[in-house]
Amino acid sequence: MPAQLTHPAQLAELLGIPFTPEQTACITAPPAPQVIVAGAGSGKTTVMAARVVWLVGTGQVAPDRVLGLTFTNKAAGELSDRVRKALHRAGVLDPDPAPDPGAGEAAEAGEPQISTYHAFAGRLLSEHGLRLGIEPTVRLLADATRFQLAAGVLRAAEGPFEALTKSVPALVEDLLALDAELSEHLVGPEAARALDAELLASLEGARLTNDKLRRIPEATRARDELLGLVEEYRARKRELERVDFGDQIALAARLAQLPDVSRALREQFSVVLLDEYQDTSVAQRVLLAGLFGQGTGHPVTAVGDPCQAIYGWRGASVANLDDFPRHFPHADGTPARRQSLSENRRSGGRLLTLANGLAAPLRERHEGVEALRPAPGAEHDGLVRVALLDTQAEEIAWLADSLAHLVHTGTPPGEIAVLCRGAADFAEIQGALAARDLPVEVVGLSGLLHLPEIADLVAVCEVLQDPTSNAALVRLLTGPRWRIGPRDLALLGRRAALLVAHQRAGDETAAPDERLAAAVEGADPAELRSLADALDTFLEADGYDDELPFSAEARVRFARLAAELRDLRRSLADPLMDVLHRVLAVTGLEVELAASPHAVAARRRETLGQFLDLAAGFASLDGEATLLAFLAFLRTAAQYEKGLDSSLPGGENTIKVLTAHKSKGLEWDVVAVPGLVAKQFPSEQPRETWLTQPKVLPYALRGDAATLPPAPDWHAKGLKEHENALRAHQATEELRLGYVTFTRPRSLLLGSGHWWGPAQKRPRGPSEFLEALRAHCEADPAHGEVEHWAEPPGQDAANPALAEPAEERVWPLPLDEEALALRRQAAQLVLDHLEGHHPEEPQQQPEDPRPEPPHVAGPL
Repeated sequence: MPAQLTHPAQLAELLGIPFTPEQTACITAPPAPQVIVAGAGSGKTTVMAARVVWLVGTGQVAPDRVLGLTFTNKAAGELSDRVRKALHRAGVLDPDPAPDPGAGEAAEAGEPQISTYHAFAGRLLSEHGLRLGIEPTVRLLADATRFQLAAGVLRAAEGPFEALTKSVPALVEDLLALDAELSEHLVGPEAARALDAELLASLEGARLTNDKLRRIPEATRARDELLGLVEEYRARKRELERVDFGDQIALAARLAQLPDVSRALREQFSVVLLDEYQDTSVAQRVLLAGLFGQGTGHPVTAVGDPCQAIYGWRGASVANLDDFPRHFPHADGTPARRQSLSENRRSGGRLLTLANGLAAPLRERHEGVEALRPAPGAEHDGLVRVALLDTQAEEIAWLADSLAHLVHTGTPPGEIAVLCRGAADFAEIQGALAARDLPVEVVGLSGLLHLPEIADLVAVCEVLQDPTSNAALVRLLTGPRWRIGPRDLALLGRRAALLVAHQRAGDETAAPDERLAAAVEGADPAELRSLADALDTFLEADGYDDELPFSAEARVRFARLAAELRDLRRSLADPLMDVLHRVLAVTGLEVELAASPHAVAARRRETLGQFLDLAAGFASLDGEATLLAFLAFLRTAAQYEKGLDSSLPGGENTIKVLTAHKSKGLEWDVVAVPGLVAKQFPSEQPRETWLTQPKVLPYALRGDAATLPPAPDWHAKGLKEHENALRAHQATEELRLGYVTFTRPRSLLLGSGHWWGPAQKRPRGPSEFLEALRAHCEADPAHGEVEHWAEPPGQDAANPALAEPAEERVWPLPLDEEALALRRQAAQLVLDHLEGHHPEEPQQQPEDPRPEPPHVAGPL
């Protein structure tokens, strides 16, 4: 095609962007393999779009021979839109709009093809799958349908399963997790089973001197049983002609090894752009290198930042970016070129000083990473405000007051975000912001699950599906509806224990060995204490009675709740949405929220609607979803608080509350980061490893095994050294997450922590991140301000939150007095009518027909 551009200055003028020398070098590089290490806010998307325009505008490549890949449909749409508009300005493309290729649709002829990695793999499979025996009719299993199918496999499994002792929803999660890891690292179940057999053989001669060592063979045997379920799950997928995202990538990686396929793709696409390359998995790297690497010297440009590689938990390997020059060498075997982008055009220079200090250890680990520089004129911009409060309640109040002041002084709510390490504090933060009349949005399914209105709904569903869900039942029993106090709750636990006790009448004078044998004879080790079973004993007046001294009011409430749960269980086979709406109707949760005029309750009605929308999406993907599959899906979302779902902040003018993981790629004027306390952010919670969890693939089988701690020696000292290596690895992961978090704001960063949590007996104190923010502010008054820094509590100090007198925390929110009186009056009229009484005039203040809670069954 004829050249439209001849000089980089023309490109800058055409796009209206003053490119930096670094950007210009990356944009105008010759068509050859290169990797661009793009720091936070350095304009990587702008560079990728401009590179396409340069190569097309200079006549080096036709537009329809450009392939661009990224992770999300949103990112693909944004990149496609930028490229298209730029090519229009260059006069290369027709300005008429085209379908969005980010949604998986084929791009119009003559346009660059930009899509997600998974969509590309799916298209490759549909075009060449017959080479592997994959029919074109094969359909994709999304997240929801994966859980449904896995739940069906577990229900149909014959067993026996001696090592798998978790609940069925937890096993659904484990099955899918192990299946995904096998696919991500291109490992077959037989290879994993062989390695585990070797491990068990080596452990037979080892002295397992502590509980941690003894759990290793238990987890290994459980993984062997889980591998059998994975094989059944995969067989079921083949029968139904279904594949999931992991299958797509694994099968596409196999296709990439076929010379005819790789040759055809290189002929089809003269230039390839790979976005967020640090987040690719081993299987994705094998796929891309097989198609466009292997010494072909194909013009591939990969863009990413190893300091922002925060998705190792879901299979991403930062080693892909580090090793790109070796995986995609020139045709003569020389490594690909490595370039850098380091001028940040998002944050003020003072905020970048903070970020650079935190990221110093990361720059030492990864080649090509440079310290961020501010844009010209922004060297002295950006402020940090820090506070360390005595209690978490005071911290959240400080946070809410600070944000309220910003909103009232002109900052749009949509330009503010609250980023948390996890979602556990979302409910308190949302409530504090809403109480100050601030518009707030909790982003993502994992965040919604921590809000009380959603947690109560899910708790009922868990009890219905699994009678051993004691924690969920305790939440209901101690809530504002049933108001069971500690004495009656403890007695219910005693009854549950008595129900599973296999007591044997025997001679007290018998030998201890004989009495022990009699006690365990016929006992089932899988039996668990179930509060739900104990609750059922109150349904019949002349039923089981152990003469425990329950209060009369507690007996009535236990019977009512047991009858309610029994009635709800009859509808478990109904479609998911029918089950959820029936639970809401029977428990009265939806009515309570709808009846309250308060602002917080209005927000909670909105979040309940969001949750039901997500559930409806789950149900509609593959016919009628089951409650079992949905609960397994929610369990995974709660565990991976980084966000199982792909939901992103909406466009409403609201303060966004989300996890730090979900903030990647986003930016706001103001970012608040609460919870910067020791062991919480950065987190010191041990990660699940293959030594204790059957769902985790042994490190030796992973494609990135060189970046992970090696297997330990099988003794106490060796295991301790291995655990220390894992902690060091985790600390690096947390540092990356902190770097991402603190590079989101444009102008103001709020960081806070506390000494005393809501229920801790020992003080927490500031984390190293909060100490770094404090040191940054104290290094120069222009950097920011330490608004408050509470002194450490004394050696014998107690948590003031625990010392406060107990008070009832009512939820849902109490109605106003007038509405409550009218409601009770209406209830009394109904009761009078049912009893055959028809009073001429209702009482002004009728008695509440519900029993008043006695002292022993009162609020905790």
